[in-house]
Amino acid sequence: MISSSINCSWDVGGSYDHIHHHHHHQPSKLYTLNTNYAKSRSFLGFNKKSKHYPFTFSALPTVNSHTHNPNLGFKLQGSQKSPPLPTNRKKKKYGGMLPSILRSLDTDINDIEITLHNCCQNLNPKEQTVILKEQRRWQKVVRVFEYFKSQAEYVPNVIHYNIVLRALGRAQRWDELRLCWIDMAKNGVLPTNNTYGMLIDVYGKSGLVKEAVLWIKHMRIRGIFPDEVTMNTVVRVLKEAGEFDRADRFYKDWRVGRVEGSDLELDSMIDYGDKNGSSPISLKHFLSTELFRIGGRNPVPEKRSSADSENYARKPKLTSTYNTLIDLYGKAGRLKDAAKVFDEMLKSGVAVDTITFNTMIYTCGSHGHLSEAESLLSKMEEKGISPDTKTYNIFLSLYADAGNIDAALWCYRRIREVGLYPDTVTHRALICILCERNMIEEVVSVIKGMENSGLRVNEHSVPVVMKMYINKGLLDEANDFYEHCQFDMGFSSKTRAAIIDAYAEKAFWAEAESVFYGKPDSTEKKDVVEYNVMIKAYGKAKLYDRAFSLFREMRNFGTWPDECTYNSLIQMFSGGDLVNQSRELLTEMQESGFRPQCATFSSVIGCYARLGQLSDAVDVFHEMKKSGVKPNEIVYGSLINGFAETSDVLEALQYYRMMKESDIPANQIVLTSLIKAYSKVGCMEEAKQLYERMKNMEGGPDIIASNSMISLYADLGLVSEAKLIFDDLREKGQADGVSFATMMYLYKNMGMFDEVIDVAEEMKQSGLLIDCTSYNKVMSCYVMNGQLSECGKLLQEMVRRKIFPESGTFKVLFTLLKKGNIPMEAVQQLESAYREGKNYARQAVVTLVYSVLCFHGPAIESCEQLMKADVALDRFVYNVIISTYRSSGDIDMAMNIYMKLRDKGLEPDLVTFINLVGCYGKAGMFQGIKGIHGQLKHGQIEPNESLYNAVIDAYQNCKKKDLAELVSQEMRLAFEPQQNSDSEFVGRSDENSDSEYEYQSGIEDI
Repeated sequence: MISSSINCSWDVGGSYDHIHHHHHHQPSKLYTLNTNYAKSRSFLGFNKKSKHYPFTFSALPTVNSHTHNPNLGFKLQGSQKSPPLPTNRKKKKYGGMLPSILRSLDTDINDIEITLHNCCQNLNPKEQTVILKEQRRWQKVVRVFEYFKSQAEYVPNVIHYNIVLRALGRAQRWDELRLCWIDMAKNGVLPTNNTYGMLIDVYGKSGLVKEAVLWIKHMRIRGIFPDEVTMNTVVRVLKEAGEFDRADRFYKDWRVGRVEGSDLELDSMIDYGDKNGSSPISLKHFLSTELFRIGGRNPVPEKRSSADSENYARKPKLTSTYNTLIDLYGKAGRLKDAAKVFDEMLKSGVAVDTITFNTMIYTCGSHGHLSEAESLLSKMEEKGISPDTKTYNIFLSLYADAGNIDAALWCYRRIREVGLYPDTVTHRALICILCERNMIEEVVSVIKGMENSGLRVNEHSVPVVMKMYINKGLLDEANDFYEHCQFDMGFSSKTRAAIIDAYAEKAFWAEAESVFYGKPDSTEKKDVVEYNVMIKAYGKAKLYDRAFSLFREMRNFGTWPDECTYNSLIQMFSGGDLVNQSRELLTEMQESGFRPQCATFSSVIGCYARLGQLSDAVDVFHEMKKSGVKPNEIVYGSLINGFAETSDVLEALQYYRMMKESDIPANQIVLTSLIKAYSKVGCMEEAKQLYERMKNMEGGPDIIASNSMISLYADLGLVSEAKLIFDDLREKGQADGVSFATMMYLYKNMGMFDEVIDVAEEMKQSGLLIDCTSYNKVMSCYVMNGQLSECGKLLQEMVRRKIFPESGTFKVLFTLLKKGNIPMEAVQQLESAYREGKNYARQAVVTLVYSVLCFHGPAIESCEQLMKADVALDRFVYNVIISTYRSSGDIDMAMNIYMKLRDKGLEPDLVTFINLVGCYGKAGMFQGIKGIHGQLKHGQIEPNESLYNAVIDAYQNCKKKDLAELVSQEMRLAFEPQQNSDSEFVGRSDENSDSEYEYQSGIEDI
């Protein structure tokens, strides 16, 4: 993910320029906070006055702060000989013609030489120095210097060369710097300590640590010993490069007059951009080497400075040196050494300043000693040194890191209360703190306060705020904030990428796309990182076609894919089981000169293994080894698991042996796959041995291994062994849906139906019904045990939770209907409609289930929804609706639905007649029963046992038991097998003639 977090580390060390600006305000005692979190919101009010309760910083509520540790060696009593540095520095004002000349040079950019010719004919060297130093662009510095050198009376001097060299170094114009250095040597101008210190500074700040320290050797060859300022610069450069030990040794060598550069060899150093120290010699290295060679032509005799004797002991005298040393030891984690330097500074009478205390405060606080940091603030005020904005920024960050949000917010407000102003770092840190805690109202308040003060939200804070809104689902607010900030400022590629990534993490691809493409008239070229995160957004949303299309288009707009692009796409397609695209991209990536990561190969192998294409997985495995990428446990695990799924134990064991030969320890996943393989082929003893081995591993067997063992025992019918593992899982709270389902399967196969229901009940109570499969397992148990109502309740719960029934669910429901008191023809009709995929077949099944279980409310509600359908309903749907209303006792509504069926031109079928007879029986409508019975008797309706039973039930509902008995006899006759003997048939006819006569007479009476 693109990092959009605020870098809140504090660079409190000094710089080469040693220019420190201080705010003027009265030192103030600090005030308490109400630690009630609910009141922390009031701290951000900008137009309110707050109540304060006097007390010192040490009383602030802190989290994870340690008590004073005497072993740290802090002695804060100090010496009264160490005065604070003056805080009233003002920018120097120039007299004479200098202000006019400087204004002319600022306005006449293209006519610098003419301006100089008209105004600078009689300038002395000091005035020339001022003009050079006041130029802000390196091009102007060079042109002014060239003009001065062209004057006949000009005498080259080292101060002017230092200014030019510094301007070129800051602009990283290394070739121009080389030419200036050569020109300096040609003119016989010898470098001084200031020259070397400045060169070390500019090279170090550009990340060229090797080149920076090379200047130390250079100056020692010339016989110049580093003064304190140069030494301080070297220590600072090494400190910023993370070379804490080298910086410490250089300082200690300098103190005893021994700086030979033996510890500063190029081969043992690294540049920021080359962490392995193995980069080839670059142009920058060559330039430095040439500079080094040129500078060695005119060595200076050792007698030049008698003070540079080897035995001369030195002691720092500058405040900036002590500040750098304290910061060095603090960042190196050497708190005792930092405390020792601070104590030495106080005792030596060296003036302490705000930077000194800020450095010490951050050093203590960042290592968990907040109480020490607070006591340092009190000492700071005792010495008359006022905290500046950075002081409060440090405390704000420290309290936030410690989880004390109240104290952090109080620090922010305190900045204004003491007459200071929050700076960019303040607002970035505060916004970051609030956004991480999703304190939306407070973030809005801070931003409004910034805008009221004429400040803009820093660009680096925009992705942080956007991420907060996006994570909370406030997309409109996120878009409004983005549009507002985009109007005020232009976003860099890195910022846009961070915003797109925030959307991508939540799969909001459309919003990410809007940021990616930006304004329609935008022609700005997009960086590859923007394409990468946009591809990620499509991948998260499973829009693989869009991702691939964007990948193919990016070259047309001048942006070429990098290694990250290919790795992301391959892993994305593999995760979506698009293995052909993944394989093609893997080949293309290698042909483009990129080396795929192990994770990329692993994703393709895993995809092949999941899809059962194990031969292809093995091919990629060999290709991976051939390209020099070492397989890890994930790769071997994928192959072992793939062969385990296909019950190929021998192949799985082969890769397990290869894994052990590669000295890769088998983790739980690999052992679980082996157990799965053994369980599939019934190798109980081998599986038991691996399972016992996993018990001795940290964390024990995982749930998949345990379930595999339960499944193995279930297949073998070993109830007690399976129950032992299952009970252990339940006690640990690890049993999942698969565990319960496997135990139900075991008990069912063993005919232990009571145990099946017990496990099903426990599964339901454990909250493990999370998907359709788990519901199906429990519902089937209830149906099997005849607990149809419990099954119906679970169906209702599924619908309420929007877990839509699948094929397994309907299989259970049809079984339930067959066990219900409804005609088999109605069930068969619904099954046929479901298999054919007819409209509303699924809803009709659910409706009929509700009706059979007498869940009349949900059943009627479902019927009403069906009647509102936009398309014409099939006859089977009308049959279900009629049956539902009949079951609920609403005969009028049932008859109305029947009339609608006829109005739609649909003829009643057998199921319709069965439902109608039921309605007639409940309503006492004898004519209706008679009509359907007559059609049945005279062959107009094909004889059907269910319809006969419906007619019998209808007569019984009408209290006509004699007629019901006559219909029963008629049904027996209709379905009695035909006999071969005619006489037997005639005899049976004579035998039944009287009763048939009585039945017919009864019908006529009705």
